[in-house]
Amino acid sequence: MKTKQVLAASLALLLTGAIAACSGDDSGGGGGQDKPTNCTNTIPKPDAPVVTLWAWYPNTQLVVDNFNKAHDDVQVCWTNAGAGGDEYDKFQTAITAGKGAPDVVMLEADRIATFQIQKALVDLTDKGYQDVKANFSEGAWKDLSVGSGVYGAPIDGGPMGMIYRKDVFDKYKITPPTTWAEYETAAQKVKDAGGPLFGDFPANQPAYVTALLYQNGAQPFTYDPANKGEISIKLNDDASKKVLDYWAGLVKKGLVGKQDQFTPEYIAGVIGGKYGTYLSAAWAPGYLQGAGVGKGADAKVWATAPLPQWDPANPVSVNWGGSAFSVTSQAKDPALAAKVAFGVYADDASLKDGWENQIIFPLNLKVLKDPAFIDAKVGFFDGQQANKEVYVPAANAYKGMTYTPIGQYFYTAFTKQIAAINDGSKTGSEAADALQEDVVKYATEQGLTVK
Repeated sequence: MKTKQVLAASLALLLTGAIAACSGDDSGGGGGQDKPTNCTNTIPKPDAPVVTLWAWYPNTQLVVDNFNKAHDDVQVCWTNAGAGGDEYDKFQTAITAGKGAPDVVMLEADRIATFQIQKALVDLTDKGYQDVKANFSEGAWKDLSVGSGVYGAPIDGGPMGMIYRKDVFDKYKITPPTTWAEYETAAQKVKDAGGPLFGDFPANQPAYVTALLYQNGAQPFTYDPANKGEISIKLNDDASKKVLDYWAGLVKKGLVGKQDQFTPEYIAGVIGGKYGTYLSAAWAPGYLQGAGVGKGADAKVWATAPLPQWDPANPVSVNWGGSAFSVTSQAKDPALAAKVAFGVYADDASLKDGWENQIIFPLNLKVLKDPAFIDAKVGFFDGQQANKEVYVPAANAYKGMTYTPIGQYFYTAFTKQIAAINDGSKTGSEAADALQEDVVKYATEQGLTVK
């Protein structure tokens, strides 16, 4: 069995692939820069020590300015190194090169384990975590933990619900389904009456489908780096097969679509009334509005409801998306970098701007308990109090997920199997079996011991 150090090295080589040939980019990086000069923002207190930050949210400029104005002992130099994958590619290159990474990097929760196994992130448990632990839920912290270590400061999350078209539900006399059985019944009723597809099962969104597996009690991965490279992989258990067989059935019956999401074709379908529901997260209104949804003929037709359940007597809340600030192992002063990670996007003004403009769904409990946030009337939902009715209860009930250090490969493999379900070449159970075999083989090849 490989040691953790060799395992990390082998995974790093694998993950970089084509990226490794790229030259490192020191823009905005940490690694010993005392006074970076290439900041996107203006640093108002140049005599203070500087912590470099990569982040991509639209209001990061405001957030960084708020932090810098409030602190005399540290200033933030912000660079937008790209959103999501673009930033991750640059970060991976910096990890491989051993230089060029920032002190603090914005990461989605499901990417943390991948970078942690490469020793690219700093454990924050003794760097201010205890001081802010009570500000967030158990589920929020679990998403950012790998084993006993905490490798990120929560920013936002994606508690899931069911967005739906009120005009479609009114026309076909449907009330929001509370169970997946009711969801299928409603979908069949709409189809039989000549109505639109009831939803969509996208192959290009495996993280979303993974959340649905968790909702039925599946535990796809168990991983703790303290266990010397051991990992549990359960992708074809009964809970997972039940979910995939359910969606395979909806696809086969023509009740839901098979369109990749976050594409112009999908958005055109949403605007054009092609789908009765959109199963998504609390950040969805901001995304949809930015894509042009709800601004024309489909304005004021949208509402949201809790995600349907398998067992309404034992409801399970799940999450899709969400980001954190992580301290990188190249940070010159990890303790000071941790202060920034925990402090940026934590002040009242920044949090309020985030949720009022539907940029983020904050996970900070002082927001989740704030009547102004709870009772807010959301314009996209025609004034519905969506936080009170759907998203705050879902966020409060969420227990967290265990992510895997081979997450990117898992998502790629899962995309392939969802596509096989959608083209009719595999049942849900067959896809689950194939996924299990594929991911176990890959994990073993990377030096992990599958339990």
